[in-house]
Amino acid sequence: MTSEQPDVVVRARSLLGRHLHGHDVTVRITEVEAYGGVLDPASHAFTRTARSEIMYGPPWRLYVYRSYGMHWCANIVTGPTEQAAAVLVRAGEVVDGLDVARERRGGVPDVRLARGPGNLAQALGITGADLGTPLLQEGSAVRLGPEPATPPPITAGPRVGVSKAADVPWRFWVTGDPTVSAYRRSPRAHPDL
Repeated sequence: MTSEQPDVVVRARSLLGRHLHGHDVTVRITEVEAYGGVLDPASHAFTRTARSEIMYGPPWRLYVYRSYGMHWCANIVTGPTEQAAAVLVRAGEVVDGLDVARERRGGVPDVRLARGPGNLAQALGITGADLGTPLLQEGSAVRLGPEPATPPPITAGPRVGVSKAADVPWRFWVTGDPTVSAYRRSPRAHPDL
């Protein structure tokens, strides 16, 4: 890491390989996307609203929202407080609770159980009821495990499906991992200047 990287980028990269435990299923995080809060026009927190208010508080809590009114998405608020930076957890490998994840996801191949942010939240059983969960607190319904002893190899690229700051390379994934989702540029994306 270099000192030029914003905290949210450093924290996003450090999430890769960590375990996220939720409602009897555990995934190893393989793909994330960083959002710089008030400094990032692609962030939900760029403009402060009732929905994004949780992002302005202390870090290491869960920010959950519905995408296109259909799928829940799980974000880890990274702070600092009032900057409202957060990391979208985009994909993971189910490493525990495989039968529960299979039941929740309805018979898709195991490699796709938690591929994509909506699928990941569904596999983990994350819903709006989990909004604000303290992720580092033992006994929380959703919690984050420690960083891996050996960081995985990481690849970076542009974020998926955003129309503003679309070319910012703040999507990070475990290099070569089959659970990583496909890149899709938003048709509304404008070339970054």
